Amino acid sequence: MTASSVRYSYGPVPSRRLGQSLGINNIPAKICTYSCVYCQVGRTIRMQNDRGSFYEPEDIFRDVQRRLAEAKEASERVDYLTFVPDGEPTLDVNLGKEIARLRELKVPVGVITNSSLLWRDDVKEDLGKADWVSLKIDSVQEVVWRQINRPHKAFRLPMILDGIRAFAKAFTGKLVTETMLIKGINDKDDGMKEVADFLHNVQPYAAYLSIPTRPPAEKWACIPDETALNRTYQIFTDRLNAVEYLIGYEGDSFAFTGEIEKDLLSITAVHPMREEAVRAFLSRAGIAWEVVDRLVAQGDLARTKYAGQIFYLRRFTTDRL
Repeated sequence: MTASSVRYSYGPVPSRRLGQSLGINNIPAKICTYSCVYCQVGRTIRMQNDRGSFYEPEDIFRDVQRRLAEAKEASERVDYLTFVPDGEPTLDVNLGKEIARLRELKVPVGVITNSSLLWRDDVKEDLGKADWVSLKIDSVQEVVWRQINRPHKAFRLPMILDGIRAFAKAFTGKLVTETMLIKGINDKDDGMKEVADFLHNVQPYAAYLSIPTRPPAEKWACIPDETALNRTYQIFTDRLNAVEYLIGYEGDSFAFTGEIEKDLLSITAVHPMREEAVRAFLSRAGIAWEVVDRLVAQGDLARTKYAGQIFYLRRFTTDRL
């Protein structure tokens, strides 16, 4: 497959943290350091704990530059260029080069990472080039961390937590954290008090509490009840200045750039869409629903039900769009 046929970017899509985000996929499908029970793009296909080179930085730059131009042509706003791939973005040894190159486009660059490689100095240096970084911290208890994040066997939680502290101390951009709550696993008061105490030392710009709003990798990874959510929120606000829920629906304002099937599959590869969002997306493009039925029949798109809502998500194959 030629570099020109690979789609490294998608969107822009509505982000509950960043406005309209143009996503960047710098990792092949489901290569990750974790296999989180709640992952919205399914179980990890290949666990990896060392960095590697996956794509040419200049190919990623050209693809993002092209999509930015298409978004501008379609009068679509782009607030951030965000590394939020099918796997863990810091596994990409070229991440620092890619961030530096993309900053030339004069759009802020963000990275959403699971924090697992922050014990490495080269990863801290690469992430330090970004304008905005989100760190995953679901638990500071080793047993719970292994149960919910299912990390590569080489990892130990203390070294990751030390890396987070060191990065937070040095980072000059906007640092946020995200804690995903799963019913019966990490929604207990004692565990969340420990997370809040740890975050108090990290001092993020904002600490986000999230729940699985899209179909998770494991069906048993369920949303906590309102009581548990509210208790956790109170625990966090007692220790932190800015705490926000990420439990609302992000809206239907997904962008298209003219190639509707490719755009739809690119978005749903990392961002499963509710049925009403797909309908709104197609309506804005002037495309009939038959395109969705065809993609489902071809096996490119999957239809699934979760929490009373119908979602559409990309089926993974060995090839990339």
